[in-house]
Amino acid sequence: MPRPSERLSDERVDHRFKALPPDAEGRTVGELAAERRNLFTDGFTTPVLALSAERLEHNLRLLEEYTRHHHLAFAPHGKTSMSPQLFDRQLDHGAWGITAAVPHQARVYRVYGIQRIFFANELVDPAALRWLAGELAADPDFRFICYVDSVRGVELMDEALRAAGATRPVDVVVELGAGEGARTGARTEADCTAVADAVASVGTLRLVGVAGYEGEVPQATADRVRDWMNRLVSIAADFDKAGRFASDLDEIVISAGGSAWFDVVAEVLAEAPELSRPVLKLLRSGAYVSHDDGHYRKLTPFNRVPEEGALQPAFRLWSQVVSRPTSEQAFTNAGKRDAAYDLDLPVAQVVRDARTGEVREAAGLTVTGLSDQHAWLRTGPDADLEVGDWVGMGLSHPCTSFDKWQLIPVVEADGTVVDFVRTFF
Repeated sequence: MPRPSERLSDERVDHRFKALPPDAEGRTVGELAAERRNLFTDGFTTPVLALSAERLEHNLRLLEEYTRHHHLAFAPHGKTSMSPQLFDRQLDHGAWGITAAVPHQARVYRVYGIQRIFFANELVDPAALRWLAGELAADPDFRFICYVDSVRGVELMDEALRAAGATRPVDVVVELGAGEGARTGARTEADCTAVADAVASVGTLRLVGVAGYEGEVPQATADRVRDWMNRLVSIAADFDKAGRFASDLDEIVISAGGSAWFDVVAEVLAEAPELSRPVLKLLRSGAYVSHDDGHYRKLTPFNRVPEEGALQPAFRLWSQVVSRPTSEQAFTNAGKRDAAYDLDLPVAQVVRDARTGEVREAAGLTVTGLSDQHAWLRTGPDADLEVGDWVGMGLSHPCTSFDKWQLIPVVEADGTVVDFVRTFF
């Protein structure tokens, strides 16, 4: 049976999608992909964001192998790409489900057939809860789990679900905050217990586990993250011993794991004590799918465990030199509308010569700033660059790279475009 994401290949190419060849207007995305055009010579305009086919596949396989090796379930955070096609590939590579953070994301997931959603946030919007109640009632195979971190949140959820006539309870996990001054989550064990007791007092919610996000541990180090994870596991054990989890559960959920500390999460979960029922140890890292050339390249746990492999940055933003006003300065036509810049500026990596098509290292080129539609480049004495050349840039932060592009070419190493990834932000 065709997957819902396969419908995306029937979408028509038009002005909505940046960088696609003007002469492809009216073709379907699938037809354009089948033509296997070259990114550089077959009509694509600049700037254009490309996703490496080989590196994407490598990253998908690596996390599949990592989670299997460490006996973890995996619900990668879909906010990174918001791409149903990539969700399907993640599921094909062993993912248990997909993580969401806001109602819009969950709605996109359901339209494209995602059957298991972990909602890493407290959901108190009555309209969203009414929609959720309808989804759960209509599909008995749909599994949805979300955070609760306050007694008031439990009250609001219960009120909205009762008003919606919910026929199935919503599965919830108590969120432990990462510390004082951190982000969301109940701050103390006593606070977590109070939230669990509030859940037990209503019929619209079912307590199935505990969760949190270790990436918000203040001044995080491996030891501090380990201490926080041990607290999370201890809360699960205490809740289990006290009979606070729903009596009809097949498994108890313990979930954590962003993109910076999942090695420590795996280590602590491997040592977790046995509970009265099997434990679903659920990792949620999302940035791995494309990785990057900046923030996550520095933070990835694979730097600490190189024997387990290495993620590969899969994005490259290509832009064209449109001005070379001085020997120390150049400008390309990619700016804030096109490139991630919230954590780090892009990094000039390679130059494709406009005269010969030769690709060389971007020696002497430094991106110093971004305007809305221009990248500012400082050019050193050894910079070989002229108007018309293409500059390939590495980006930092996948989440704010994907969200600037609705349709992203997937490109093989020789420049052949073999697919397109549709995003929904």
